[in-house]
Amino acid sequence: MSQYSLYIANRNYSSWSLRPWLLMTELKIPFTEILVPFEASNHANFSRFSPNAQVPCLHDGDTVIWDSLAIVEYLAESHAGVWPKQRVARAWARSASAEMHSGFSALRNQCSMNCGLRLQLHALKPDLMADLARLDALWQDGLTRFGGPFLAGSDFSAVDAFYAPVAFRIQSYGLPLSEASLAYAQHLLALVGMRDWYDKALQEPWRETGHELETLARAELLADFRCTP
Repeated sequence: MSQYSLYIANRNYSSWSLRPWLLMTELKIPFTEILVPFEASNHANFSRFSPNAQVPCLHDGDTVIWDSLAIVEYLAESHAGVWPKQRVARAWARSASAEMHSGFSALRNQCSMNCGLRLQLHALKPDLMADLARLDALWQDGLTRFGGPFLAGSDFSAVDAFYAPVAFRIQSYGLPLSEASLAYAQHLLALVGMRDWYDKALQEPWRETGHELETLARAELLADFRCTP
């Protein structure tokens, strides 16, 4: 079996890193984690291991795969369970993952991931409410159609990994969703991998000014559970 190296950035901020990390962790795909913190010169630092100077980036020997969706598809070629076995569920899961990968811009921009904080948004803008309505509808469609408790059926798969950062956003910002969607988010937060990611995020000593200012520009800080840097 290949020995993978997965490059990630700060757990507090890096929603993109979380996706392949959680997938590989929950599916018990062995890998070596290499964490490179965000900093002012991170673009140059990341270019040492990533062609587009971004995270996540997966190395499999001499093969380098960047972008979270490409990493997931690469893993699916060699490992069972990345996507659902059933064809209709697999098609739905791929569509929902691609929508998360390219959409929900208001949710991303107005609720940037910062795991250790609890916040109250200054305003729930119409474009954010539209994203939350779409998210609610999408989650309910998957959970109802395939029976849960995960989005595409009884087993965790890549589509759940793609929406895992949203669960942290819901926890941090108290976002309004249906009871069933909030229950799904709690189900994600209870995963062993998610608890491990969160616990380590709280212990990170690094603060990146851009991420911090972006968060506090849109929300009131209610609590900060992170260690003192």
